[in-house]
Amino acid sequence: MDVRHLELLRELADRGSITAVARASHRTVSAVSQQLRTAQREFGMALTEPDGRGLRLTEAGRLLADGGRRVQTTVAQVQAEWDAYRNDAGGSVSILAFPSSAAVFYPAVVAAADLAGIDLRLDDADLAEVEFAERTADYDIVVAHSLDRRRPAGTDGLVVRQVAVEPLDIAMAPGHPLAALPTLRAADLAGQRWIGVPEGYPFDSVLRGIAATLDETLDVRQRLRDNRVAESLVRTGDVLAVLPRFTTVPDDGLVLREIVDVPAERTLSAIMRPDRARRRAVTTVLDAIVEAMTSAAG
Repeated sequence: MDVRHLELLRELADRGSITAVARASHRTVSAVSQQLRTAQREFGMALTEPDGRGLRLTEAGRLLADGGRRVQTTVAQVQAEWDAYRNDAGGSVSILAFPSSAAVFYPAVVAAADLAGIDLRLDDADLAEVEFAERTADYDIVVAHSLDRRRPAGTDGLVVRQVAVEPLDIAMAPGHPLAALPTLRAADLAGQRWIGVPEGYPFDSVLRGIAATLDETLDVRQRLRDNRVAESLVRTGDVLAVLPRFTTVPDDGLVLREIVDVPAERTLSAIMRPDRARRRAVTTVLDAIVEAMTSAAG
């Protein structure tokens, strides 16, 4: 049994298409297809079947893909034990995080990685909640957020470690009438103008909760992904926005107020493939992320 064939089936299960596997492994589609045909000859039965214009794994293919996950996890565990024996946390670690959280912990992660001799690859992307899990195919650690304390969407079979629970506040300019209130209720927000996020993004659930409590449609003037852009519009106008407490820095042009009668918090989680989560370099970096977010929470 060629372990490389098990790894191929695992990648096909996770990525969903031969084209995606080829792109991730820097090979041609024909080369991946040839390896798949070789695997099917070795195992003596069909491992894929047509699915529209693409392919999907058969029951036999899924069984072997699961075996590939277990093999990779076992190898990673042995590597972690060997690294611990040698007291060596070196290696490479890739991280994907959404920008507002990355701004908080990336500096600490870089410092920890330099100290441990870890080669870092950092990336940022503002994604909808359902998109984070699939990116674990390409990154060792993906920092996701969700609007409850459950596992992020689509993370069955992945390792999930909670990093922080962060309140979401209502942001406004210091001269806004609501800035005089120590806390807010939904009734205080009737008739206000908003800068929102795209529908399906976590913060939008707070606006939906406010709208449901008020039984009115909110006046959302713009929907933007980047919190820093939203902050700039709040500072210069009479609009409000939902912004995270720990990862937004209030200044002379920005005030944050807690809303007390609408659920408004997000859970930050690190999600990883089981094999990658066992690597010592990964656990070293993950500890630095948690420590940085704990410090930010005060």
